[in-house]
Amino acid sequence: MKIGELAKVTKCTTETIRYYEKSGLLPMPERNENNYRLYNQTHQYRLNFIRNCRSLAMSHDEIRRLLTLMDKPPADCSDVNNLLADHIQHVDTRLQELMELKEQLSHLQQQCQNDDVIDHCGILRGLQSMENRDKSHSHLK
Repeated sequence: MKIGELAKVTKCTTETIRYYEKSGLLPMPERNENNYRLYNQTHQYRLNFIRNCRSLAMSHDEIRRLLTLMDKPPADCSDVNNLLADHIQHVDTRLQELMELKEQLSHLQQQCQNDDVIDHCGILRGLQSMENRDKSHSHLK
């Protein structure tokens, strides 16, 4: 099947398919004499797997590790289980970060006096003066 057909059956854009190929998550397809990409059912299954992992907020590195385990399976699935346990910890951390974010946004919203002119807006002033909250430690880089 061509890239458009794969996109249709997987409900994925052609740009995303090309991106996954470039990043090494999806193997490069063979090409026909007109240089069109030719995909098979293995590409479809793998793309569905990738998309399902992404829907669970897994990073490309996590997906790559799972694909490696799938391609060269060890004796047992403990590595997969460990990866999932690590991901659950990342989700817990992210939930805590989101709760902190909600509190911060609520605090900002409380600064609003609806009758203030824009020059005295408590929300805008708060955004200018608050400390930058860098979250560069996220696993979703």
